[in-house]
Amino acid sequence: MYFLAQHAPHTVPHAYPHAAPYAAPSVSTGGMIASMLGSCVFSLIVLAITVVALVGLWKVFVKAGQPGWAAIIPIYNIVILLQIIGRPIWWLIPFFLPIITSILAVIGLPPSVLLPINVLLCVPSFVFWIMVCLRLARVFDQSSGFGIGLLFLPFIFLPLLGFGDAEYLGADVA
Repeated sequence: MYFLAQHAPHTVPHAYPHAAPYAAPSVSTGGMIASMLGSCVFSLIVLAITVVALVGLWKVFVKAGQPGWAAIIPIYNIVILLQIIGRPIWWLIPFFLPIITSILAVIGLPPSVLLPINVLLCVPSFVFWIMVCLRLARVFDQSSGFGIGLLFLPFIFLPLLGFGDAEYLGADVA
C-alpha cells in the first residue's frame, strides 16, 4: 500500500526510477482513434465515388469515339471532353483561373485580399463548367436537367450516360 500511495492513481510504476511514469490513455485518445477511423471511412467513400465517376467518364469517352484511358489523365481529359462537345481548346483556360489564387497565397497576400480574388476567379470557371455539362448532355441527346445532374452529381449521371442507351450525336449538334 505504501508503494501505491507514492504514485498518482493514473500512472503505472516503473522498474527504472529515472524513467517518466507511464500515463494511462485518456478519454481523448479514444476520440482521436474514432476521428482517425472516421477519416479513413470518409476517404474510402470519396475514393469510391471518384472511381465510379471516372468509370462513367471512361464509358462516355468510348461512346464518343475517344480513347477511354483519356478519362484518367488530368487536364487531357478536359481537352478530350471539349473535343467531344465541340468547343475550342481555349475553353481550358477558365478551369485554371482558381490556381492563380494559390499562387497569390504563396506570394503572401493576406486572406482578406485573397477571398474576393478567389471568388472573382472561380465564377468564370464554374460558369464554363455549367456550359460544358449542359453541352455534354445535349450531344448525347439528353435534357438540360440531365446536364444539371452532370454538374452536381457526376458520380451518378456520368455512369448513367456512359452505361445507358444514350447515343452520341456528334459535336456539331445544334
